[in-house]
Parts: sequence; C-alpha cells; structure tokens
Amino acid sequence: MKYYILAGEASGDLHAANLVKALREQDTQAQFRGFGGKRMQAEGVQLDRHIDQLAFMGFTEVLLHLRKISANFKTAKQSISNFQPDVVICIDYPGFNLRMLPFIKSLGIRTVYYISPQLWAWKAGRVKTIKQYVDHMLVILPFEKAFYEGYDYQVEYVGHPLLDEISDMDAEPDFLPKNCLPDGSLVALLPGSRKQELKRSMPVLLEVANERADLQFVIAGAPSLDAAAYASFDLPANVHLVHGQTYALLQHVKAALVTSGTATLETALFGVPQVVCYRGSTLSYWIARRLVKVRFISLVNLIMNSELVPERIQSSFNRRQLLRDLDDLLQPEKAAIMQQGYMELRLKLGGQGASSRAAAIITDALHKAL
Repeated sequence: MKYYILAGEASGDLHAANLVKALREQDTQAQFRGFGGKRMQAEGVQLDRHIDQLAFMGFTEVLLHLRKISANFKTAKQSISNFQPDVVICIDYPGFNLRMLPFIKSLGIRTVYYISPQLWAWKAGRVKTIKQYVDHMLVILPFEKAFYEGYDYQVEYVGHPLLDEISDMDAEPDFLPKNCLPDGSLVALLPGSRKQELKRSMPVLLEVANERADLQFVIAGAPSLDAAAYASFDLPANVHLVHGQTYALLQHVKAALVTSGTATLETALFGVPQVVCYRGSTLSYWIARRLVKVRFISLVNLIMNSELVPERIQSSFNRRQLLRDLDDLLQPEKAAIMQQGYMELRLKLGGQGASSRAAAIITDALHKAL
C-alpha cells in the first residue's frame, strides 16, 4: 500500500514516525511520502515539505506568511496527485489538513485523521468537515470520543502514543558529563518548537534564570529548530543548551518551565513538576479569548479537568510569578502532590500500544476496501 502523511508540527512528526514504524510491521510493502520532519524521514518517509517550512502559530503569523502557505498547499496537491496513495493520513495540523480534505476526497482517495484537531476547544463547527471528508478518525484523548458522539460521529479511541514513546526509556547514566552539565539541581526550560514561541518565551525564562544563580537551567533545544535559533539569546552562566535530547533531559531535572503544547504532557509523563507558560501576540490572544471554549490550555489540565499544573498566560507569564512558582515546584511536599496527580493522569490515558492499534485500524480498513 501507498501512504501519504500530512504532519506540520514537531509533535505530529513524532507521532507520525511511530505510526509509520507500526504500519511497516503490518504492511511490509508499504511506501510513504508526505509532509513532516526528521523523525518521519528517519523512518523512511520521502518528504515533500519539512515542518520548518510549515509551522506558523497564531493569527498574525499566518497573515504574514500567506504566500508561503499557498505554495505549501500547491505542493501537497501536486504530490498527492502524482503519488496516488491508497490513503492520506492527516496528523492534527487542522489549519492545513482540513483545507486539504475536500481535494483529497475529490481524487477518490481514502482519508484517515490520526490525532484530532482540538475542535472541543474552538471551531466545533469544523466537525461538519470531518464528518463529510474523513473516513476514519482516530483520537488519542479520552474525552474526545464522547465529544464526537455528541455530533453523531463515531471515532476510534486508540490511547495516547506518548505512552509508547517513553515507556521503555532508561535514564542515560552519562547524560550529564556527555553534555557538560553539573551534577546538582537542574531546571528544564522548554521554550517551544517554533521560532515565534522562542522569541516570546525565552526572554522571560532567562530573566528567571538570572534571578536564581543557585540553580542550573537547561534549555531543551527542539529538533525542529537549529542551533542558530538560540544563538541570538545571551545565556547567563547558569543556563545551558542541550539540543534534541528533551526526554533524556527530563529524566535528570527537578522541575520544568514549559511552553504550552505536547511538551506539557511529555513533562508530566516523566513525573517532572512543571509550570505551563504561554504568550502569544496581543492580537492572537485577543481573538483566542473570544473563541476558545475550554478552561485550560495545557493537555495535563484538560485531561484531568482540573488545574493540576499552574498555567501562566500572557501578563501572568512574568519573572516574578515564575520565581514564586519555581519555589513551589522545588518544595518536596508540593512536588509530591503534583506527581500523585500525574499517576492519575497516566491511568486516564489508558495503556500502551496506541501506534499499533492505529496502524491495525488503517491497514484493516484498506484491505476491506480492496
């Protein structure tokens, strides 16, 4: 079978790569093309666009890059038409993927959506597009199945693929010396995987580090960004950069300051006490406040339906507040309460095997369609 995968962000690249690995185990003749990143490429996917050409965050950023976005649509349509896959698999990334779906179906190609857009947060009206153009929706959050049932649309809950990604990871005993890191109280800084996120979050995070010279801070450099993206920031002596080793880093830190996104869930699954941070452009935030319908921005709190981890958004994302939060995270009693909540979070996410379950559903549907 031939598979075309559309992933536009770092988390999508990660989950798509694991799905490709599982699909190969069930379909030894599989061929893959698509949009994605280094992880997909390492699994043998021929990329037509890399995610560093795709990830634009917020309303303002999209407007500024309309020409590039238009070119990406054109490339995707041409590539899918030429490749003629048996199925196109969309991985989250709704601003792009939902607009591609009518074209894909016009070619008579089957469609799978793996990792639902966050329609339960805003733009629920897009469910109509999903129902019309998606043959199989595979969801990874426990409350999403009930959400879609409310719109008379049946989906498959496969569990969260991050459980597979981190389950067998052992701590690297030489991680600290290999990266020239001190053996002491380390705090991870996860400033995001997009340049726009980096620009807004890094100055505040570095202010915090400047105030806490007694601690060592380590920036988790995102695989989707090269070293040059971090070079413009003046790092204090107690701030280090480790590139492309986020999971290994999270196994060695006492606490983390995390830009909102999949990283909040990854941090929780490693049991690291955290504060969730987010700052968008003034216009983007003003629009989002009027459209978003959920109480929380972090996946951890959304899944738990309570504020297990503190969220610092826009004006509350500031040096003074984060310093107070960091003091709390480093108190053993408060850290233990958060970590107990993380154990409940794991139970809610179900067991391992999400990628294999998703691959089985996809290959089974393709064989039945023959």
